[in-house]
Amino acid sequence: MDSSILDDFVRADTERGLGSYGICVERAGEPLVEHRFRSDDRVNLYSASKTFTSLALGLAEAEGRLSLDDRLLDHFPELRTRAGEGVEETTLRHWLTMTSGSGHSWFAHQRITAADLLHEIVATPLQAPPGTRFRYTGSGPYALGRVIARATGADLRAYLKPRLFDPLDLHNPAWHTCPLGYPFAESDLFLKTCELARLGRLLLQEGEWEGQQIVPAEYIRRMPLEKVDSTPAAEHGAQFGFGYGLGVWLRPDGTYRADGAYGQYVLVSPERRGVVTVTAHSERDDELLEAAYDLVLNRL
Repeated sequence: MDSSILDDFVRADTERGLGSYGICVERAGEPLVEHRFRSDDRVNLYSASKTFTSLALGLAEAEGRLSLDDRLLDHFPELRTRAGEGVEETTLRHWLTMTSGSGHSWFAHQRITAADLLHEIVATPLQAPPGTRFRYTGSGPYALGRVIARATGADLRAYLKPRLFDPLDLHNPAWHTCPLGYPFAESDLFLKTCELARLGRLLLQEGEWEGQQIVPAEYIRRMPLEKVDSTPAAEHGAQFGFGYGLGVWLRPDGTYRADGAYGQYVLVSPERRGVVTVTAHSERDDELLEAAYDLVLNRL
């Protein structure tokens, strides 16, 4: 694959001020091609971190430590007496797909004032029956990170280190934590563009890395297939209204993506056997996303 594949994207970013830090493109069996707009430093992945949390659940499920059909409170029976109305019926899948129905809303940029954020999440009553309403928030991924810690005995980052971070040569990545020391899970994992691109290749290769199956292929295939209706999120941009899977956003053409604020993207196209990775600080991230699709991924 020739580096000219990126020429139109680079031109568009420069002319329109889209704010990219770097872009990598890879097609199965071919060397990675990249362009840097600045040095490749580790940056906050924002909500692209949720995709790593999803992979942790897939790994823990394969190890028999949990199931996405588990109820959240199966892992925290001591919290049943303080649970808000309806929370008892929510499963890990509901919290992962943003369909728990919970009235709790939190994101990592917000200060945590509760003594234990998980207790606050659990105590908040549902506003809709589980599985009937999509509402995008960081509360669910944070709670799932706590499930990983309870089910495995290791916090989310420590659990992923030997299973995912080390095999992908992601050396000692920072993942900001709550006051109790648990990774935020929904945001604030820091990686370089080239490091994030390894996630894209892993997804494209259905969990295989350098001859080893480090994430079950069946779970990778499920990530875009276990789709929920994300129409309510379309008010924040059309790109959010096509459906949501297990920690990934979907497109009608079969592509899916990890997506973080200000333009942190991993775009995966199984049909084209290609992946495009972008990191940025963009105030026009909807335009940046479309440029990555139209000027790069769709030309593979």
